[in-house]
Amino acid sequence: MKFLLLACWLAGGLAAGAAYSEEPARSACLAAVAAARDLAERLPVGDASRYFAERDLQQAMTEAGNGEFDDCLEWAEQATMEIKQHRHTLKPGESLNVRPAQE
Repeated sequence: MKFLLLACWLAGGLAAGAAYSEEPARSACLAAVAAARDLAERLPVGDASRYFAERDLQQAMTEAGNGEFDDCLEWAEQATMEIKQHRHTLKPGESLNVRPAQE
């Protein structure tokens, strides 16, 4: 009987501990997106890294709209790294040719 009570107590404690684990909140997601957007806006409009970072931020907001705030934070982080590392660059005279969605 003691063993059963101890097992129930431990299981209840583990379940309660899982309930208190910190899931990312909407406010954290929106703050991360705002910070990344601020960084992106510092780059010129035609910059390839800005373009890709803005796509990542769109996906972050989509994830936030779906209630997936942990994924939102990941996309915002990816956008931030895109900007900080300037992963995509264009040579002088090159431009980013983005086709409209209809094509």
